[in-house]
Amino acid sequence: MASSLGLPFLVLEYNWFAAHDGPGAFGGVLYWSLALLALAWALPHRPALRTTRVVAAGAGLGCALLPVLFALALGAALASG
Repeated sequence: MASSLGLPFLVLEYNWFAAHDGPGAFGGVLYWSLALLALAWALPHRPALRTTRVVAAGAGLGCALLPVLFALALGAALASG
C-alpha cells in the first residue's frame, strides 16, 4: 500500500525536479526513497520478513513525501507572514 502511494509522488517529483535544473538538495531523499521502495518489493514475501518490508515501505513513503511536505510547510509559513 505504501509503495502504491509513494511511486506516483516519486515520478511527479522527479519530473518536476528534472524540469527545474535537477533535484538539488532533495536528490538524496529521492534516491533513498526509490531504493527503500525497491527494497520493500524485492524482499521475499515470507511472514518473517513482513516487518522489514513494512518498515522499508513506510520509510520510502516518508522520504517520497518529504519534499511535498516541506513545500507545503514553506508555503504555509510564507502565507502567514
